[in-house]
Amino acid sequence: MTSPDPLRVALVGYGLAGSVFHAPLIAATEGLVLDTVVTSNEERRAQARAEFPAVRFADAPEELWARAGELDLVVIATPNKTHVPVAKAALAAGLPVVVDKPIAGTAAEARELAAVAEERGLLLSVFQNRRWDNDFLTVARLMADGELGEVQRFESRFERWRPQLKGGWRESGDPQEIGGLLFDLGSHIVDQALVLFGPAVQVYAESDARRPGAATDDDTFIAITHASGVRSHLYASATTAQLGPRFRVLGGRAGYVKYGLDPQEAALREGHRPGSGQEPWGEEPEGLWGRLGSGESPLTGGGLPVRTLPGDYPAYYAAVAAALRGTGENPVTALEAAAALDVLEAARRSAQEGTSVTLVPHPGAPAARPSGTPSTEETRS
Repeated sequence: MTSPDPLRVALVGYGLAGSVFHAPLIAATEGLVLDTVVTSNEERRAQARAEFPAVRFADAPEELWARAGELDLVVIATPNKTHVPVAKAALAAGLPVVVDKPIAGTAAEARELAAVAEERGLLLSVFQNRRWDNDFLTVARLMADGELGEVQRFESRFERWRPQLKGGWRESGDPQEIGGLLFDLGSHIVDQALVLFGPAVQVYAESDARRPGAATDDDTFIAITHASGVRSHLYASATTAQLGPRFRVLGGRAGYVKYGLDPQEAALREGHRPGSGQEPWGEEPEGLWGRLGSGESPLTGGGLPVRTLPGDYPAYYAAVAAALRGTGENPVTALEAAAALDVLEAARRSAQEGTSVTLVPHPGAPAARPSGTPSTEETRS
């Protein structure tokens, strides 16, 4: 039995997202081939050519629409403000689309894109790669196994110590740029909370621009009350001199505390590639495992170490390939991304007005699906 021809992927954008995350993961996925990179930057072209000698190039997305019949998927890894117009153009050209997070600046735009994709019968998926972080997979597994009991509070921190501004659109105060940590790191931590605990009914937030010269938020706190009764306390910051635990999950039976970030981003930045055989992908040393227990701090020896499941970013594009071939489901839908944007928009309003915001469930809003988040065992071949 012969394998089907690989699906041909065009990657729009070759900055941080395109070069560090998307291109390596696409290339590592069986059944996908990186066909075209869209960038007019000669330095970035040279970088892409060095790693992917057979790749073709285009100066602008419009060149792709003229030869849409040669492609099977368009991946959008451009600045946030371009996500919606480029995705609309790709769908209009009859091409399935993956969009980096956030898919849009508003939930309404995300739902509009979802409607266009559904009308045309095309895949529209959102790159929420941190559903495949090692610690998140471990939390989902602990919940599924009943190790925590009924979860009461979920604390999630994505904190950094970057006291100096780096510049660029991510730190721009122009609302059109959709910059700031609320929509950047907040897109990850809100998505994770909704996947685990379901729809939000109440949102409270505090958002500040603390660094000298900062034009947009760099220190944000979001409190979510879920319809399930769970409370999520989420932190995104570039100004944290002492980092807190990545996760602290408190249940009626036990709590789980985990420090440190998933190692996959660092590995990708350093040039390591999934499936290269250099090292087990997504594994972390025992000294970084979280601890599960009750009644005592893990920093004073409380609880027992819990092996962290391997992180598995490659599972996202493997799922995309399966969905395109009709053998699997869309791993992250635009409607799920819209639900997260509902929370982010409510958080921005809450921080501006100094009040909590009540959310009315949107028709067709996705429910919690921890069991639907692929585990390492389920996705690794």
